[in-house]
Amino acid sequence: MTNEVLKSEAEFLSQYNIHDYDIPLACVDMVIFAIIQHKLHVLLTRRNEHPSFGQWALPGGFIDVNQDKTLDDTAHRKLFEKTGIRSPYLEQVQTVGDVHRDPRGWSLTVLYFALIDYSDIMINQANGAKAEVQWLDIGEATQLQLAFDHSQLLLKAIARLKSKTRYTALPIGLMPELFTLTELQSIFEVILGHELDKKSFRRRVLDAGVLQPTECYKRSGKRDAQLYRVGDMAENFEFPRAL
Repeated sequence: MTNEVLKSEAEFLSQYNIHDYDIPLACVDMVIFAIIQHKLHVLLTRRNEHPSFGQWALPGGFIDVNQDKTLDDTAHRKLFEKTGIRSPYLEQVQTVGDVHRDPRGWSLTVLYFALIDYSDIMINQANGAKAEVQWLDIGEATQLQLAFDHSQLLLKAIARLKSKTRYTALPIGLMPELFTLTELQSIFEVILGHELDKKSFRRRVLDAGVLQPTECYKRSGKRDAQLYRVGDMAENFEFPRAL
């Protein structure tokens, strides 16, 4: 009986044609954030082909079933092709799809985001980047009419970034080897877009145990500020209550 079932399935698959059914356009799009001169920026590419020729867009592109074994493979490949950037991680935000988002046909995209250290990366078009790329201030980027539905995708990624900043230690990954609590709080405030209570922020961060105090100090105003480094547990830490 088992052999008959397996044989039947094998016969079914040998005769099955995936193109018997309409297949939507399938792609990935990435929202890459960085803090530049104390402001949150996003990486955009200018489209050099139709549709939406000449418009700014999120880096992304179609899945290649011959190259990509996973969606993550597609995301990392397209990000490098479009911008020359290799991000150490990309996190899925949401899958979006409908008949309206792309004039070429029914389309779906898997949206990713990442927060990366601007000082550690370089946009390198000589490294194979296929499009004009630019970092834009979030305030400016959200006022643009981006290609396709990318304006809406950008807002979804901003909301996810702020949400993760409120309950995880994600922004700590942007800090240098040694930093002050004031410098750390500044990063959180840039991402969240508002000031945080100094005493409350310091108590929450220090009680969480995600930082290691050092014996080093840095001149800050009229007094020396203690320097900290990132602790071992910071990468996957979640605050018990949101900031």
